[in-house]
Amino acid sequence: MSVLSGKKIILGISGGIAAYKTAALVRLFIKAGAHVQVIMTPASKDFVTPLTLSTLSKNPVHSTFYNEDDENAQWNNHVELALWADMMIIAPATANTLSKMVNGNCDNLLIATYLSAKCAVYFAPAMDLDMYKHPSTIASFSALKQFGNVIIPAESGELASGLSGEGRMAEPENIIAFLEADLSSKLPLKGKKILITAGPTYEAIDPVRFIGNHSSGKMGFDIANCAAKFGAEVILISGPSHYGVTNDAIKLVKVVSAQEMYDACHHYYNDVDVAIAAAAVADYRPKTVAVQKIKKSDESFILELEKTNDILASLGKIKKNQFLIGFALETENEIENAKLKIQKKNLDLIVLNSLQDEGAGFAKPTNKITFIDKNFNIEPMELKAKEEVATDILNKIINHYDA
Repeated sequence: MSVLSGKKIILGISGGIAAYKTAALVRLFIKAGAHVQVIMTPASKDFVTPLTLSTLSKNPVHSTFYNEDDENAQWNNHVELALWADMMIIAPATANTLSKMVNGNCDNLLIATYLSAKCAVYFAPAMDLDMYKHPSTIASFSALKQFGNVIIPAESGELASGLSGEGRMAEPENIIAFLEADLSSKLPLKGKKILITAGPTYEAIDPVRFIGNHSSGKMGFDIANCAAKFGAEVILISGPSHYGVTNDAIKLVKVVSAQEMYDACHHYYNDVDVAIAAAAVADYRPKTVAVQKIKKSDESFILELEKTNDILASLGKIKKNQFLIGFALETENEIENAKLKIQKKNLDLIVLNSLQDEGAGFAKPTNKITFIDKNFNIEPMELKAKEEVATDILNKIINHYDA
């Protein structure tokens, strides 16, 4: 999955021959999963049509502050457009547009939106060789960088003038690669490896029956997706669950039993920076597993159980520098039991759920948690969607490494 997936992007197009490349660029943004709004300068319409770009972006193309042919038309609110965006890319950025960006010469919708933008701004210069190397252009580059804007360097090759040299707008594929690399390098968990457990475990009674629980795995999968979105390399060890992964940064390891999950966790644990035990692991398993299906005969049936290995406690025992997070699902004496678990299992943080809270627990889209850290600082949270809870958990990890 591209880091551009879900991003809200404004593509600003100014009037240069390289504008013809923006049709391919919009297509690549959409393919990466981004949402795109296009703003064109009036001059850029001589090189590529708004119809082409609106068709590809699946959004109306903006060019003027209002439609002069419709006296009842609403104005295109440049502030609203700017606040909508997660990032703004101006490509091609001509010498004229660069100068306007530097000096605040706000004579069109594109520059007005740029001046209102609070998001990251990238610009891809496109002009002839001598223009590209002119001191005024170089001064524009320098000023825009000081403003915090990011240049997507021009490439060398044949130019519209017939000359060959530096000044060609970067090819659409290279613009996408540049943006993905730049965004990835700034992600808060870039370079971190996180182990996450998810879902239930099934403990076999015979070839047909098992002991299990109602965990769907959603909380663990949401944490994994959020961690990958923040740049982490994720190892997700999951018991039986209908959820899957689409992000290439997530390695999914499927297990069934508590012992399989124990073995998988210990296989990867030494190489990770963080471990989050979100799985609902069985505490007990049948002492003997029948080879054949057990036939119904007697009025009662006694099943002898034995303890499973405590995965979280075993990880706490061998913990070195890992940031170890556990989950606790309680029905009574929640805070006291969670504190005991922190001490007993050598945890850095526990995520407490209570089945007393409406909206919390298994197989629900929401969760209501309380954070308790190893110093017993308690932070109750509001009822939230599990995706938001996952973000809260990952923010705890980010804060730990930023401290």
